[in-house]
Amino acid sequence: MNSTVALTTPPSNVTPFGVKGLAVFLILLCLAPAVPSVQAQVAVPPSTTINGVAGSGIGSGVGSGVSTGTLVSVPNSLQGLLRRGGTPASLEQMRLLEQQQQQVSKLARDCTVSVQIGAAQGCGVIITDTGYILTAAHVAMRPNKSAVIRMSNGRTVMATTLGMNRSVDAGLIKINDGQNEGQPWPHATLGTSDKLVPGMWCIATGHPGGYDRERGPVTRVGRILTVRPDAIVTDCALIGGDSGGPLFDIEGRLIAVHSRIGNDVADNLHIPVDHYDISWKRLAASEAWGVLPGFRPVLGVSGNQSESVARVREVRKGSPAEDAGLMVDDIVERFGDVKVTDFGSLIKAVADTMPGERVEVWVNRSNQRVRVVVEIGRED
Repeated sequence: MNSTVALTTPPSNVTPFGVKGLAVFLILLCLAPAVPSVQAQVAVPPSTTINGVAGSGIGSGVGSGVSTGTLVSVPNSLQGLLRRGGTPASLEQMRLLEQQQQQVSKLARDCTVSVQIGAAQGCGVIITDTGYILTAAHVAMRPNKSAVIRMSNGRTVMATTLGMNRSVDAGLIKINDGQNEGQPWPHATLGTSDKLVPGMWCIATGHPGGYDRERGPVTRVGRILTVRPDAIVTDCALIGGDSGGPLFDIEGRLIAVHSRIGNDVADNLHIPVDHYDISWKRLAASEAWGVLPGFRPVLGVSGNQSESVARVREVRKGSPAEDAGLMVDDIVERFGDVKVTDFGSLIKAVADTMPGERVEVWVNRSNQRVRVVVEIGRED
């Protein structure tokens, strides 16, 4: 029986974005070649609550530290804009809103980090004093990968990717222990995405175009346009490299994480923070599941799953496999850092990648070991 790699990823259980949603593309366009995996010993934080609602493990300040987070008291005159959004009613209110946003931005710098895996760069946000980082799944790529974390002051530490819910593009990373002399990491104050409404003001930080120490994290201010169960849409302009960065409300509470952008600069999608709470145990346990609608990974080869090796029986015209130089009768032996034993294992390895990721593939071609580099495609 022939099987096509492109069609084997499990279907998403999340409502599709619709015609326009399918046109969106990942902020981080070029992902890096695979790097050696690192197995981390990670303890799941104790159960906590978010805004009085029982959660499955995520919480602000989990651990023994005393970091004050990013919370900024909101003046009474801005309470309406905090809860319902809208336009400032006076010049004075506008000035107060600007001051509020500046205070949040200043605190957000310390917990907004650059995430580098191989040659690929994205962002993340530290959310506990023990070093847990929320990011986008397409930034984290897959569990147990080594990541370089750069703080706003230029300091570099090492971390390990944990789990990811690809259905909503949510990923989790943990800074490796023993790198901060027992001191707490600066972290964001957690909010909730449950009561967000269109018109609310929001503040985005990140590293557009990649990390630049002299420039530091870049702040953009905007408003929420649409609230959906699977995504928040804002007019905070995002650029390649911002993926995985934080989105705050004007009180300084983390409400979402940057995911991807659409055809218009005002069409920016973010992962609601509550998804991390709902899936916390699975994420912290390094599970990976789902696929983002419209972003099913494609290699473009077919083979026989009953055969004892991953022999390529067909290469699709115009596919990533053809572009990379894969040929009929090639036997795939390694896909990135995954050993391939048969065509079924190749299918699984492709399903664990993200569109745009560049993967080193080793094949046996007429008893010669040949290396090709494939840029994973996306199912139309």
